Amino acid sequence: MSLNSFAQNSGDTNLVNRKLLGRIIVFESIAAVSSLSGLYVLWYTDYPQSSFHFINDNKEWLQMDKTGHATAAYNISKTSYVILRWPGVERNKAIWLGGATGFTYLAVVELLDGFSAEWGASLGDLTANTLGSAAFVGQQLAWDEQRVLLKWSYHQSQYAQYRPDILGRNFPERLLKDYNGQTCWLSVNVHSFLPDDSRFPKWINLALGYSADGMLGGKANPAELNGITLPSFERTRQYFLSLDLDLSRIETRSKALNMIFNFIGVLKMPFPAIEYNSKNEWILHGMYF
Repeated sequence: MSLNSFAQNSGDTNLVNRKLLGRIIVFESIAAVSSLSGLYVLWYTDYPQSSFHFINDNKEWLQMDKTGHATAAYNISKTSYVILRWPGVERNKAIWLGGATGFTYLAVVELLDGFSAEWGASLGDLTANTLGSAAFVGQQLAWDEQRVLLKWSYHQSQYAQYRPDILGRNFPERLLKDYNGQTCWLSVNVHSFLPDDSRFPKWINLALGYSADGMLGGKANPAELNGITLPSFERTRQYFLSLDLDLSRIETRSKALNMIFNFIGVLKMPFPAIEYNSKNEWILHGMYF
């Protein structure tokens, strides 16, 4: 069962359940404010504020932050579309509203960056946000389904211990800040590109991942911090080939379960993976997440 088939089952008619839609709008508003407040506490409270300004950070973190922005905008757009279709919002309207929601949410994050003395608003981030939302809107308009999913995975790296102020002092902070442990994926549904009568499993995807390793700073690794010499790490780009599951294509009669499958679709499922990196190394991972 694809994203679109679940949405159609939830709202085939032209009648909109306005009472349910109103509840959804209230819920989404509360969720957005709560998550942005939590982000503010985790990311910004330890740094001074400034007047709004732009910076050019396109060369930082080996572009892992940009892939993260695109992935987040895509998944917020996709989730918003599913939620809007539930009470019966018309398909095209739900597509564009979903895409706008994903872009707007990340634009607010960019606004917070712009008032932080430590960071600044970034045209590169705004471009990545636009591409992420456009990836959802374009696929839904063209195919009426999402054949290429943008996904995310995380494993705890060794680097946060050396710069907890930048990479995170605890697990929630490291989820957001430690780009060394994050991987962004293009999860391609093979069956959707094959003839309808193909026996290839509908729920198995081919996943292409990008990550980076050895980063203690945005543009370069400092040699020391507060008079303490830091280990020397080589900043490395990593590329992965793996398998994945598209749980939204598993057929089930439960609308609640279908929605759960769609919501957790942001996460890449653990599978063995082949890595090639900028040190010209090939590495086989028995299980990678």
